[in-house]
Amino acid sequence: MAERSPDYRAFWPRYLAEHSKPATQLLHAVGTGLGLVILLTAIITSNWWLLPLALVAGYAFAWIAHAMVERNTPTTFTHPWWSFISDFRMFALFLTGRLGRERARYNLD
Repeated sequence: MAERSPDYRAFWPRYLAEHSKPATQLLHAVGTGLGLVILLTAIITSNWWLLPLALVAGYAFAWIAHAMVERNTPTTFTHPWWSFISDFRMFALFLTGRLGRERARYNLD
């Protein structure tokens, strides 16, 4: 199992490093986006049975990316809450075209 980070400030660059390949970043973005669409649909339609599906959609794409593309262990297993927050942070950076700049800030590219 991967080592634990002492705080979020140390965790974030490690999280970015473990999402180094564009295919991983894309799969994470697809999963997070799909999860958000399902969540929004659940809220709008009051179909609360969709809520678990939103989590499954988000995590399935991410875990497939880690298993098949990065070949590493998802940070979800060592820091579930920080990983969850970071998925949305990376999603926002991906959508706004700033992910590369953020990775360069930590000398990851």
